[in-house]
Amino acid sequence: MKGERIAQLELLLRSHPEGIRRAEIARRMGVHRSTISRYVDDLSKHIGIYEENNLIKLRTDDSDDTPMELSVYESLAFNMGAEVLASTAEFANPHLASGLRKLAMNMRSYAPKISENALSLAERIDKTIQNNRNVTGHYNAILEVLIDCWVSGRIARISTSIPDKEEIEIAPYFIGYKDEGEGRKPITVTGRLRHTKDIITLDIATITEAKMLDETYTIPDNLKPFSHAEKEKYDAIDMIPLKLKIKEKSALNSFSTIVHDKPVLEKCADGSWICTMKAENSIELMLRVIQSGTSVRVLEPENFRKKLISLLESILRMYR
Repeated sequence: MKGERIAQLELLLRSHPEGIRRAEIARRMGVHRSTISRYVDDLSKHIGIYEENNLIKLRTDDSDDTPMELSVYESLAFNMGAEVLASTAEFANPHLASGLRKLAMNMRSYAPKISENALSLAERIDKTIQNNRNVTGHYNAILEVLIDCWVSGRIARISTSIPDKEEIEIAPYFIGYKDEGEGRKPITVTGRLRHTKDIITLDIATITEAKMLDETYTIPDNLKPFSHAEKEKYDAIDMIPLKLKIKEKSALNSFSTIVHDKPVLEKCADGSWICTMKAENSIELMLRVIQSGTSVRVLEPENFRKKLISLLESILRMYR
């Protein structure tokens, strides 16, 4: 546990190069302030730490005998990557501009042209931020809260513009880009909804408020594939109006892995159920019906019934 706390302290300091007070570190890590001194002493045995104006800071490369130096090829690759990031990101990020300036200063002696390009890109990012400061500032403030929660292992309480998710609490597991093809590349936060096992992914642009709570969390080693908050949208999926007759409601568990909307159930006189829902038109759906055996019968649509019967007949011919 102590080793984890020291690693957590290092991440916290690296995410706040301007320094952070002991009381704030203690609050974020959920320990007493006196304990922080011991963590600082232990971490200082491995990396450079100093205190200035009551702020704990990591020593910069300027005080190191072996400063980091990228090759010309690495420098150019980094500069091109930053250019792509700045041009495709939905909102300009001031920390990208700040990081570019620091690396540009380090490149001046061995890659002056690349250094100039990096400084120019940093200036462009800053101008973009200034020209749209209200929206960009609000967005980046929310992003910073989520990053702080992620680094310090704290639950985030957020408000969103998504129906049914106006206010939720989430344990952030990952922050990164979601590829939506051409054009927009939103930054998303993926994590577990508090008091549930549900893992969701939210576009940070849909978050209107974010606050870090005192409650801590840990990221499990055996994470399952992430689901998305936009799962209810099926624009890119072929959906069919499915009508089933099921012997018991538990048979619907077979369909949990496919895309479908909320099932509507109607109880029959014989104790069975009629279930109607929109579901993905796929071989996966057919396999789930077969998996259910005699517990599920497809009533509609007729063309799907015919495809299912054809598949079953093909399987029977293979085994005869």
